[in-house]
Amino acid sequence: MTSLYKLGSSDLEVFPLALGGNVFGWTADQAQSFAVLDAYAAAGGNFVDTADSYSAWVEGNKGGESETIIGKWIKERGNRSDVVIATKVSQHPDFQGLSAANIKAAADASLKRLGTDYIDLYYTHFDKPEVPVEEIIGALDELVKAGKVRHIAASNISAERLKASLEFSEREGLARYVALQPHYNLVSRDTYEGELRDVAERSGLAAVPYYALASGFLTGKYRPGATVDSARAQGAAKHLDTERGRKVLAALDEVARAHGAEVATVALAWLAAQPTVAAPIASARTVDQLPALLGVAELRLTDDEVAQLTRASA
Repeated sequence: MTSLYKLGSSDLEVFPLALGGNVFGWTADQAQSFAVLDAYAAAGGNFVDTADSYSAWVEGNKGGESETIIGKWIKERGNRSDVVIATKVSQHPDFQGLSAANIKAAADASLKRLGTDYIDLYYTHFDKPEVPVEEIIGALDELVKAGKVRHIAASNISAERLKASLEFSEREGLARYVALQPHYNLVSRDTYEGELRDVAERSGLAAVPYYALASGFLTGKYRPGATVDSARAQGAAKHLDTERGRKVLAALDEVARAHGAEVATVALAWLAAQPTVAAPIASARTVDQLPALLGVAELRLTDDEVAQLTRASA
């Protein structure tokens, strides 16, 4: 059984791959979603990432479909205490923004859909600079004190706002962010590396990167002349047109061959080897897609291989 890792300064212990719930209720229906969740849990996985807005972008959806499916799954399996559930606030069509009132109302709505009385990790999904950090942290602290949220975290936030939030929490003795969810992968490094990562590192925050596989590009299935049946194909295939994208694929192929591993596993292993990263997020629409993702728990790249991939992605 793969070891669990402490998430930053929290008491949460998580599997080294967070299962993305963005596909639940979108490209995976309830039965497919249950199958993926079951297979992930059977492999030792315990860290499920979702958001209150997933998947409001689908015609006919209202937002919250992913949370509802996860809620039904934990109820049917009776495994709530075994699963670390992360969800987010600010983007649901009915709960936009990060005002104190909205954060509290959105949390209650998420709890209802999830069928639970607590959220393990609650993220601000997209920061709203017009709302003072004092108001955001104050509302999140109230949720923690009420027992509705165990730990708080941030996603899509600037280094300046993150630093200000942490300083306010420390100064006032309020709940403090323990994790950060940045956009970060081998073809998108400047979205995290630099000042944002520096703040996270200095503050002991765990990074849980999203778009860890660049919408599927870093699985290696996108090649010149190949047609991929995926809702995200257009966004992923664009990386083939860049020199960086082609160099990264070539380096991934080489390292994958050396380990007899999948390209996706190597891409996730590079992320896992980066400073601050606790668990990359990746989603699977079908059970067949899971093994390449779960492989990150076992694959350890050499220092030379990490350096080779870092050079290719520069």
